[in-house]
Amino acid sequence: MSDSSPLPPVRLHTEAELARDALSTPLLSRAARLARWAGPDTRADAGGGLVDEQLPAAAEALGLSGDDAAADASEAWRVAVDAGLVEVVDEDEGTVTAGEDLALLTAGSPQDVLAVWLSAVETVLADASVPDLDGLVDEEGEVDLSALDWDPAGEAEFLDGVLGNLYLLTVGEDTPGAPVPLPALAASVIVPSDMGEPTNDVLEQVSDAMMRLDDQFRMLEPVGFVAYQPVDEALMADADEEPAAPVDDTDVSRYGMVRLTPLGLYGMRARLLEAGYAAPAVGDLADKGADALLDGTAQFPPGAAQAETEQWLQRRESLAAARELLAAARGSDAGAPLRRLRCQQALSLVGASAEPALREVLDDAELGGLARVWLSEHGVVDVPAPSETMVYWLTIDTVAAQLAAEGNSEELRALVEGLARQHGGFFDAVWRVDHPATADVLEAMGRLHPDKKVAKEARKAAFKARSQQGG
Repeated sequence: MSDSSPLPPVRLHTEAELARDALSTPLLSRAARLARWAGPDTRADAGGGLVDEQLPAAAEALGLSGDDAAADASEAWRVAVDAGLVEVVDEDEGTVTAGEDLALLTAGSPQDVLAVWLSAVETVLADASVPDLDGLVDEEGEVDLSALDWDPAGEAEFLDGVLGNLYLLTVGEDTPGAPVPLPALAASVIVPSDMGEPTNDVLEQVSDAMMRLDDQFRMLEPVGFVAYQPVDEALMADADEEPAAPVDDTDVSRYGMVRLTPLGLYGMRARLLEAGYAAPAVGDLADKGADALLDGTAQFPPGAAQAETEQWLQRRESLAAARELLAAARGSDAGAPLRRLRCQQALSLVGASAEPALREVLDDAELGGLARVWLSEHGVVDVPAPSETMVYWLTIDTVAAQLAAEGNSEELRALVEGLARQHGGFFDAVWRVDHPATADVLEAMGRLHPDKKVAKEARKAAFKARSQQGG
């Protein structure tokens, strides 16, 4: 994920909802229970971990049983210490006391609870970057690190890259929440973007990455960061074998499926902001002016742009909001057509009480066309017909906005075909339109129109427009 690319806005649950989710996550709730269970006789080792002989009692206090009970209790204790729920008051004696942040889980604000949860997440992420040490213990019970090929910084960077891509895949959708296949996620950080068919070596790297991620996502699920469907163990005929990446989508879910939870989205955005990324959230612009709204939503996906605009409108009286939007939509700069498109979309969400604001700009060269469209769509009958000049100007402005918003999309191609078909002599007239984007739009129409004859007419018109503009 490049830090130079603007991130799409994320739609977050309210902090109150997220705080409730955080308190109910298995790992944080266990950590809190252990913090309340700890007493004068509880002892921590030199690293702050619970001493081994007290792990069975801690597991029992958590209602845990089975082979993993002690390990799960130990993990919950580490989270309790790192998140400030427990404090080691005497390192020599190993005595502990309740941490200052324990009270925040019951008496703090939602932001306080989420801050504690974020600390728990950082602990788990750090643990997830540590490789499995099974099989590396020598005869004396010491870990033989010389047998371990481990790059701590590289492993943390790998996981951060995967989570960053998962965030992008989630917030880039208008309906976020669909799980992402583990092979696709692993490939997103392994396979070069310019590689056609992956080589066997690259596919083996993807398979290795899938196995690492399978372990890591299993660790991140109890803290509420992801929802994860693990790799189907039946795919591994031998316990020491790794499943090859699937070659088709018929049973891709068996290779693992993952998605960020609402909490995970909140946590990832917090980490991205901490790392210096611009990571907007829907609602950030609700208290800002219309100019900030139209510029800020310019590159938003349609669903996010509408959600942001709805929040902005909810805080304003309809007529005043319409006037502010129209004033902000004026301009002849390169971003103006897309501002006017976002303005038109925003006005479609405003009720009939905005009619006076639209009537006020009927004679405006830049806004008169979109005002007539709005009034007609709202059933106003005495709307004056636009001049031919205004019709052509609005056409250029609309295509310029679509180019800025979507590039050479199929929708824009259809629009171009329709314009050339519906207006006889279109190119003979439109090159004269006094709009800064006239030549650029005509060149785009020449690229996009499938009919060679029509495309040639568009290019000739673009040349005339350039000549008229002195460029």
